[in-house]
Amino acid sequence: MIFGRSKLELKVGIFVFIGLVILMIFVLSIGNFKIILQSHRVDFLFNFTNGVKVGAPIRFAGVDIGEVKGLHFISNLQGTPPKVRIIGWVRRDIKIPVDSAVWINTLGLLGEKYIEIMPGKDYLNFVKTNQAMVGVDPIPMQDFTTLAKNIGTDLDATIVGIKNKEGTIGKLLYDDKIYRELEALIIDIRQHPWKLFWKTKDKPQAKSR
Repeated sequence: MIFGRSKLELKVGIFVFIGLVILMIFVLSIGNFKIILQSHRVDFLFNFTNGVKVGAPIRFAGVDIGEVKGLHFISNLQGTPPKVRIIGWVRRDIKIPVDSAVWINTLGLLGEKYIEIMPGKDYLNFVKTNQAMVGVDPIPMQDFTTLAKNIGTDLDATIVGIKNKEGTIGKLLYDDKIYRELEALIIDIRQHPWKLFWKTKDKPQAKSR
């Protein structure tokens, strides 16, 4: 009798579990269907995405209007580098001008990456559903590191040149001759201030016969 009751409870438990799974799938399906009705797909093409992930926000004029739903590589058989297609879903009521600028921005210095759309001025033509927008590639951090290194190397070379009395700055700092000439010029102007307003006349050229 106890074994039969346990078997019945097991069947009821399995039935309840299956019902909950079906209900969960139904609720999620309704949610996704609602999202599809309220939004439309807009893709973004980049050569470098700098770590954008699925679920990243999409902003239009600084306001969240959607999110990234997928990332796919686009390989070209002609030997050109592959591109990354970012699949985004944005609110259907948002009209994006076709001349809008798109780039990847960061929340803070080392924060989350997201898609930033700056509205254009062509409010007669808008991005259509499934249309791809070409984005401005972000600059890799390695380029910043290389640039900073090159600037440091050039600065060191400039400082060494100044210490060796090379260039205009080096001569101004270390060559006494320039100071003496400048001092003589100042003394001469103080003694003859009219020279500031005196202009030498051009010598008349001999007329050709």
